[in-house]
Amino acid sequence: MDRAQTVYERYRNELCRIGWRVQYRAKKAGRLESPLFDNIQAGTTFTQASENKIMIEQLTEGLPAFEKSILYNLYLEGYSEAEVAKQFNMSQQAVSKWKKKIIHQLSQTTKLQD
Repeated sequence: MDRAQTVYERYRNELCRIGWRVQYRAKKAGRLESPLFDNIQAGTTFTQASENKIMIEQLTEGLPAFEKSILYNLYLEGYSEAEVAKQFNMSQQAVSKWKKKIIHQLSQTTKLQD
């Protein structure tokens, strides 16, 4: 019985570690997402939603069409990076790199405006 309990505890501890790693990676990914879009949340009223949409359009007006479509599909349409990658016939990693590059450019632009 002692051996069974130690095996049980070992697997339980390992599952706890795996769960912790998953939570940690999710938090880390959340922080790495875009600080640019943190202030843009789905509005509960028509006015808030309209203001958010106008703000996004103003931020992205200087971007090339390809970059705009990547952001639009990821953030406004809610597609995953893998789905966008399939749509543009590229790898998920390439979409991730494009997203980070675009977000960095937009955040630099907003810092210059402030």
